[in-house]
Amino acid sequence: MLYWILKHLVVGPWLRVLFRPWVEGSENVPDKGAAIIASNHLSFSDSFFLPLVVPRPITFLAKSDYFTGKGIKGLFTKAFFAGVGQVPVDRSGGRASEAALRTGLRILGEGSLLGIYPEGTRSPNGTLYRGKTGVARMAMEAKVPIIPAAMINTYEIQPPGQIRPSIQRVGIRLGRALDFTRYEGLENDRFVLRSVTDEVMYELMSLSGQEYVDMYATRAKELIAEGSPADSRSMVPSEGD
Repeated sequence: MLYWILKHLVVGPWLRVLFRPWVEGSENVPDKGAAIIASNHLSFSDSFFLPLVVPRPITFLAKSDYFTGKGIKGLFTKAFFAGVGQVPVDRSGGRASEAALRTGLRILGEGSLLGIYPEGTRSPNGTLYRGKTGVARMAMEAKVPIIPAAMINTYEIQPPGQIRPSIQRVGIRLGRALDFTRYEGLENDRFVLRSVTDEVMYELMSLSGQEYVDMYATRAKELIAEGSPADSRSMVPSEGD
């Protein structure tokens, strides 16, 4: 209920007036049935604008930090994310990654839309980075399509570290649903998982117009913190998925 109230009565109307979001390809989202919406991740505001233009509720796998804060701010943040249907997951890797996968599969098993950011974190500079293969594994195990979603101009209105968004128009492009049932039975083949993930990232690059660098965004953040360029000049062997 809180999801509906925020979208239609509280937050949504203000977002529509101030940012005038436009959307292309909304017909690509199925009216019913489970599906994954895989989006590029440029800004904290992505998780507000994407649900705003998709008629059906989207459940995102939110990082567990949002649910463990202390004090009044922590309680408010936890209540907000829980109230709008977001699910906490541990992103530390290892067994935590398997738990996140199972959570995603449970949501898809309920016939819901699952929102995923394949890059795993926000882009530090507006570039599109390498996707993690969890999105591919979830889609293949649940036998559901992946709908690529490109956020446009959200980095410009609220890059990482900026608390208050600038008032500019934003857009969302929803691509055609990608069907990977041809790989049935190969859910544990890492080469297939990488191929599927790369296909999703290619669609996101085409829809968003972003430059793509075959490096994880977490590594790009490290390089930027060191004062190095986070592009092909600084490519190193990729860390594991």
